[in-house]
Amino acid sequence: MKTTVGLWIDHKKAVVVTLSDDGEETTRQILSNVEKQRGRSNGTRSTASFESQLVQEDDRQQRGFTKHLAVFYDEVLTSIQNAQTVLIFGPGEAKGELKKLMEQNNRGEKVVTLETADKMTDAQVAAEVRSHFKKSRQTVTSIK
Repeated sequence: MKTTVGLWIDHKKAVVVTLSDDGEETTRQILSNVEKQRGRSNGTRSTASFESQLVQEDDRQQRGFTKHLAVFYDEVLTSIQNAQTVLIFGPGEAKGELKKLMEQNNRGEKVVTLETADKMTDAQVAAEVRSHFKKSRQTVTSIK
């Protein structure tokens, strides 16, 4: 059975909409539980001695962030592994990072489309995916 997947993604969550040839649609939300930059507990600088030792170094925070994102991206890639066609859209860098990972993991043989989009509800994501693949089917039919 041929499946197509639409995926809205940012660094905090992914919404995966799977469409099958028989018209069945499923929507799944994957949360990353990643904090971009953890700061001081209340956002203000401490007046205590050696305050700089109380806050993690930036490179250590970045490594933690990258590690959490890798786990998140693996879960997303697993959820779309059976798709023949993938639409990836979202507001930030996550869509490009995911496409790069797909290419590195030899999952680049799928037809992948990237689009920029703002924040959306799950229902809006599903509607956008249906609309995109409906248009692409009409284009293929008109070419034949």
